[in-house]
Amino acid sequence: MTTAIESIRSSSEALERAKEESIISPRFYSTDYAAMDRIDISPVRAEWDAMMQEFRDDPNGAHFQRDEAFRARIGDLEPALRAEFYDFLVSSATSEFSGCVLYNEIRRRVNNPDIKELMTYMTRDESRHAGFINQSLKDFGVNIDLGDLKRTKKYTYFKPKYIFYATYLSEKIGYARYITIFRQLQRHPELQFHPIYSWFEAWCNDEFRHGEAFALIMRANPHLLQGANRLWIKFFVLAVYATMYVRDHTRPVLHKALGFDPTSYDYEVFRITSEITRQTFPFTLDIDHPRFRRGMEVLRELGEANEVARKEGGALAGLRRLWIGAKATTVFAALYLIPAKPNALPAQVRLAPAW
Repeated sequence: MTTAIESIRSSSEALERAKEESIISPRFYSTDYAAMDRIDISPVRAEWDAMMQEFRDDPNGAHFQRDEAFRARIGDLEPALRAEFYDFLVSSATSEFSGCVLYNEIRRRVNNPDIKELMTYMTRDESRHAGFINQSLKDFGVNIDLGDLKRTKKYTYFKPKYIFYATYLSEKIGYARYITIFRQLQRHPELQFHPIYSWFEAWCNDEFRHGEAFALIMRANPHLLQGANRLWIKFFVLAVYATMYVRDHTRPVLHKALGFDPTSYDYEVFRITSEITRQTFPFTLDIDHPRFRRGMEVLRELGEANEVARKEGGALAGLRRLWIGAKATTVFAALYLIPAKPNALPAQVRLAPAW
């Protein structure tokens, strides 16, 4: 039984939700900036320069503007939907702002002109995204103090290659999520209960372009896709998929309002993401393997049990959470051991959105 999400009632509660540290909550990152400074993209120079021109042209520069009717189109939401929608907005704003903070810090600390310019544009885009979502929260009186969040959120250190894998995946899966929702609401406009979804098509193209930037970095440095690094790639793909699956199933009312079953929605997003990442990664996960689907369901059940124990508090609940964590680690390891589906990397590095 899915545990109901507690409703956010104030900006202070929104900030506390954004600062939460859990397996499925967005994180803030730091990295090795000197190593970032040494990145060489010369093997993909022609494609890199073309991509950077797109960033300079800023095709979405005027996109994130709320029209006069935006707020007028916001209707009343029933309590369970409101709680899950607020949680979705807070999580999304935190994730977008996490990218903004990381990219800006890299921009400040490197001299490499290619990386510095890229991070300047990435910071710009993610700042727009976070601000746009936060403005929607402000309509409900529960926006996040992003300055406070930056100062007080815990930071996790990731090596540059982990940043590349995780960020590439998060941008591509973000594209897949947004385009799937946008197309669903194109088919069923009566299901659109908030105007923010009208922005998803152009928005997801930002996500797609950001992912392509990290794809080019990895393709320019092929050692990142070879040898033991393949093990790390598989780990991050599985971690991102599992996190999404567990998190999305905590919002059943939100998905129902959009006309989705969370499981079907997630596997459609996995399918799109797998097709995209074939362009960069040397394999994809076998998401149709029976053990994969069973394992994801067990992780979902463990996530629900962990949330119940977290709310209960106390020593016994703490011990139960330790057992749940150990069980989840065992299930994750079993999923990791399912053979991946290898693919040859295509000659063309960059993709255009086509899903």
